[in-house]
Amino acid sequence: QLLESGGGLVEPGGSLTLSCSVSGISFQEIADQYDMGWYRQAPGTPGKQRELIAIVTSSGNTHYTQSVEGRFTISRDTSKSAVVLQMNDLQPADTAVYYCSAQRSTGGRVYWGQGTQVTVSR
Repeated sequence: QLLESGGGLVEPGGSLTLSCSVSGISFQEIADQYDMGWYRQAPGTPGKQRELIAIVTSSGNTHYTQSVEGRFTISRDTSKSAVVLQMNDLQPADTAVYYCSAQRSTGGRVYWGQGTQVTVSR
């Protein structure tokens, strides 16, 4: 099970830290065998695919979509059994529901959290 937290309302230029806690499986197994990602879906786009914005692979590599590179950082926090997304210099275009995902690095089913709302506005 994946559970996101840390969303909220922030002014442009502000920061938020999202956390995706993992339960039902050891975090070491997650870290060793799963790619963990953060996706987002902007408001008013229910028919559009969720956008992958950051991923940390089972081998520890990280990748970002261009629009967040240099502002967002994804990491694994073993002490909290969580995957963290540090978001800096947030802009209104970052407003979205953010979802955590997990998928075995070999492919197969994608597991999702329930999402957490991030709103960037004055």
